Amino acid sequence: MGKKDQYPVFKYWGIPLQMDNSGQYQLKADPKGQILVHTWRQGKHTKGKFVQPGQVALTENNLAVVIVKAEKWPFKRRHEETPLQRILTQQVAPSLLAKAQTQLQSIG
Repeated sequence: MGKKDQYPVFKYWGIPLQMDNSGQYQLKADPKGQILVHTWRQGKHTKGKFVQPGQVALTENNLAVVIVKAEKWPFKRRHEETPLQRILTQQVAPSLLAKAQTQLQSIG
């Protein structure tokens, strides 16, 4: 694959979301009650554009996640991460983003 076939790749740190009874996003805990940070990447076929932390994205399994952090990722390392299906324009509440960022900082 030549350089002309390359595309920008970003790695995203995110936390799965779930809706509460009021239709508001909440951080989703795993079966042990822990809120875990996962990583994904932007793929060649990922729809949408990342603008800022707090955006909601969909995984290939249609799981909603909040993007907490993004950084440029080397093209040659793109297969180390699972691609996202779509990055939405929707944002989580600022208080939920703050909680998610605290969760990210706690893992180092």
